[in-house]
Amino acid sequence: MARLFGTDGVRGLANADLTPELALAVAASAARVLAAHDRSHRPVAVVGRDPRASGEMLEAAVVAGLASAGADVLRVGVQPTPAVAYLVSALNADLGVMISASHNPMPDNGIKLFAAGGNKLPDDIEDEIEAGIGAETPRPTGARVGRVSDVDDAVDRYTEHLLAATPHPLAGLRVVVDCANGAASYAAPEVYRKAGAEVIAIHAEPDGININDGCGSTHMEQLRTAVREHGADLGIAHDGDADRCLAVDASGELVDGDQIMAILALAMAESGELARDTLVATVMSNLGLHLAMRERGVHLKTTAVGDRYVLEELRAGGYALGGEQSGHVVFPALATTGDGLLTALRVMSRVAASGKSLAELAAVMRRLPQVLVNVRVADKAAVVASPAVAEAVAEVEAELGEQGRVLLRQSGTEQLVRVMVEAPSQEIAQAAADRLAGVVAAVA
Repeated sequence: MARLFGTDGVRGLANADLTPELALAVAASAARVLAAHDRSHRPVAVVGRDPRASGEMLEAAVVAGLASAGADVLRVGVQPTPAVAYLVSALNADLGVMISASHNPMPDNGIKLFAAGGNKLPDDIEDEIEAGIGAETPRPTGARVGRVSDVDDAVDRYTEHLLAATPHPLAGLRVVVDCANGAASYAAPEVYRKAGAEVIAIHAEPDGININDGCGSTHMEQLRTAVREHGADLGIAHDGDADRCLAVDASGELVDGDQIMAILALAMAESGELARDTLVATVMSNLGLHLAMRERGVHLKTTAVGDRYVLEELRAGGYALGGEQSGHVVFPALATTGDGLLTALRVMSRVAASGKSLAELAAVMRRLPQVLVNVRVADKAAVVASPAVAEAVAEVEAELGEQGRVLLRQSGTEQLVRVMVEAPSQEIAQAAADRLAGVVAAVA
């Protein structure tokens, strides 16, 4: 049977794949596992959600599951995922539960779990929780049943934390922020204004249905238009749970996660914050980021795709900055997970402190054209191990030299091989990717 927990919790179509019964069972099992690991006190869990309609139903189920297993519950309401992670630590809780499907369409939902301190749960604890789902165990009764209360100042606690982590006031900046009608709809405009910026908020009126609907970090067109119409210095785009941040400059040009990391890495190197002069990114980060960092004396460590692998490398190496091309950026000294609001504040702070435009700062890195082709195969492991495929990859790599890159990667969930090529031009990248995809398909 497939593992219930994916790389970022449990996710699926709400009330079909992810039912209230499953949510209750996951929450109850999580509380029991925590209690078994530490019997010194009854567990305390923070529960937050994004504003999608099914979150109300699933929140009720999660709260019931936790309380039924003897955990006390602190409800924080609609919050960004990084706010829930922060509040687990700030409120000295043992567990955090975020109900969100991030950038997925509204009908989906998910459950993300955080351990004490706001850290992601290790795989072995997730496995214990999964194994305990549906187990027949004695339930607490009487005074041992968990209690439920609301944390009324949750947003204030989180925004104060963000402001304390912002190194330079944003006075003089005009920013348009696209909140994706999601969890950042109140917190993002509020904290950017408190930091000193003039803020124009769009898609900041969630109704439970409109989250991620043609807006946010996966649909940047309206943000580009709004930035130009308002004469803003830049635009910020969040996803439904605000753990990622993308940007556009004053002309509406995209500034992606790789460029954001380049800007922040150089700023932190300049201030002495970039531990061991090292940035951590995934193998999908653009070659342009590698070249830009190499030219400026910053080492680039690469990991497998997924923010959990970035986090593992950051902790293992004691590094200070890492992230993904998609806009998940992590500052381990300030947050335990990707935080789109913190990322935006640090980028805007760099713009304000440097006196340079976002376009000027982003120009430190030139994005090379990148083409990704998915090839459906019968046996992905056999294809990747094929001598014919290896020979074809070596030929393309030799042709591209230092001006390009090839990456073949197995899908984690399907019989697919992903062929990615970066090259000096779109035409060269497309031709090389198509050529390699042909070899992969022939072997398959």
